[in-house]
Amino acid sequence: METPVSCLNDLLRPLTALLVAASLAGAPLATYAQQTEQPPKRQNQQQKPPAKPRTTTPAKPTGPSAAAKTEALPPSQVGIGTLSKQAFMVDPQTSTVLLFKDADKPMHPSSMAKMMTIYIAFEEIAAGRLKLDTRFRVSERGRNMGGSRMFVELGSEVTVEDLIRGMIVLSGNDACVVLAEGLSGNEDSFAERMTAKARELGMTGTVFKNSSGWPADGQWTTARDLAVLSWRTIEDFPKLYRYYAELNWSYNNIKQENRNRLLKTVPGTDGLKTGHTEEGGYGQATSAIRDGRRLILVVNGMTSMAERAQETARLMEWGFRESTNTTVFRAGDTVVEAPVWLGSLDKVPLVVPRPVQITAPAGQTVTPRVVARFDGPIAAPIAKGTKLGTAVVTLPDNRVVEYPLEAGADVPRMGVFGRVSTMIQHYLFGWLS
Repeated sequence: METPVSCLNDLLRPLTALLVAASLAGAPLATYAQQTEQPPKRQNQQQKPPAKPRTTTPAKPTGPSAAAKTEALPPSQVGIGTLSKQAFMVDPQTSTVLLFKDADKPMHPSSMAKMMTIYIAFEEIAAGRLKLDTRFRVSERGRNMGGSRMFVELGSEVTVEDLIRGMIVLSGNDACVVLAEGLSGNEDSFAERMTAKARELGMTGTVFKNSSGWPADGQWTTARDLAVLSWRTIEDFPKLYRYYAELNWSYNNIKQENRNRLLKTVPGTDGLKTGHTEEGGYGQATSAIRDGRRLILVVNGMTSMAERAQETARLMEWGFRESTNTTVFRAGDTVVEAPVWLGSLDKVPLVVPRPVQITAPAGQTVTPRVVARFDGPIAAPIAKGTKLGTAVVTLPDNRVVEYPLEAGADVPRMGVFGRVSTMIQHYLFGWLS
């Protein structure tokens, strides 16, 4: 069954499908049933007061102000300009790309690679193969990892839950190694597992060489791939995702703050992960939700922690301010009624199990064309919740999104005499219709 979530990777691929504000012109909503046969950069200058009449001495030029820098930003392929070298923003519930800047260009993942290590840990926990209180021993390699650390002690045993917090809140490289060795025996084998999982999730531009994102030859990802990983983490593990929102944590009597500053500064932010390497610059994968609407943003290649925090906040606010979602159908709404063959009811409602939403520029009304496709008449008995068709939503920019259609009610079969009577009428008099 395809849903907007499961087909996110495919829907994000074509740039021609991107929702650009200027291209949205609405057409009246119509629902059809088909029985399937199948300005230049400026530099601020200041002048000193004249020492003598008619004499001025210019001061040395200062660096450009924040306003001047943003006005002179190189443009993105889609959306507004940004200081980041790579950027990708998506509304995952509608698969609408709001910002795209070199989002398929290979880049260093830095500590954002930890999201895959965490994803695999979450997957093991959800499957019951790993418990939060499972303990892994700290090896010499884990203890000696450089960079950001959880400060685990050699030979000690650390719970999986502590390692998860160590990776997310503290960005501990040592925690990653301990978990990787605990799950796969050694970090190289775990890195291969990370890459295999990336392919499974549709992250086609990603190769991992270690569990932490520590600089390594041949280790690459893309902003789009990290957005996919972010959404799959949120969607697949809603109960475990909560760790990403923790503001600080103490381990070994050392308290550290979460490096994701947006958790405190941007309303609705609930994850995910920052990163930095000399080669890749400062990056971040961020997600925020407001009034039930979620946006995911990935940026990379900035010059400082402050610039990263300011730019991610600016872009996230822009995304929520300049676009909005419209609900076409609520979860459980009937899209069409399908005829039933030999059932106690003549028709069965076909409903959408999830909301059908579209993203449009704020202030604009966009109404799509909706076509319901199913094989009919549908033979009874029919169980409520059975997938019976597809709602094909065509947006004004010609993007097509498909949603499953399910039976909205149980329809038992007719009794024996009713079935016989109906079949006789059909074969004797059906030609009259």
